[in-house]
Amino acid sequence: MSSLKADFDELRERIRHGRELGHASFEPIYYLIFDPAQILEVKRQTPAWVAKLHQDGWEVETFSLTEQIWALLKADPFWPVWVGEDQAAPLDWPRTNKALADILTSANGLLPRFEAALQPLEGWPNALLLVTDLEALHPYLRIGTIEGQLQGKFQVPTLFLYPGVRTGKSHLKFLGFYPEDGNYRSVHVGG
Repeated sequence: MSSLKADFDELRERIRHGRELGHASFEPIYYLIFDPAQILEVKRQTPAWVAKLHQDGWEVETFSLTEQIWALLKADPFWPVWVGEDQAAPLDWPRTNKALADILTSANGLLPRFEAALQPLEGWPNALLLVTDLEALHPYLRIGTIEGQLQGKFQVPTLFLYPGVRTGKSHLKFLGFYPEDGNYRSVHVGG
């Protein structure tokens, strides 16, 4: 297994050179794939990686899925009701997970927030969007769904820190246990 440092350095080089012409997509989407057991190490390394990207000349904007999900939950008018229902039946995980998934996939959910993060970066010549905390999507949805819905909107390099396993050139298993998904149109390093 390769090291996080080597994989991140390879990814920096690929971002610097840009996407190759290919049949899947021309969008500058990159995944740093790492074993889910390394989630904490990736979180420790992320500030240093951002600093290296800055040294490479990139203006890095971070999009934390944990922060976005929490903001969505707190802003939802039904959040206090759901908290009360959860306290009344704390072990009813299917109901809780469905309610949370509904918030994240609603018309005002994660997708418009992601678009709002990408749109203002379009004019920046050295902008890079770093997407962190993908594990926060479990068990509600996977990032491949969001990537697919945003097709054509990635105008700046977008780097996803992806906890999972690579099972082929374009197939990934989110968190190492979800079914294999080959619908990604991105460059994959690591895994």
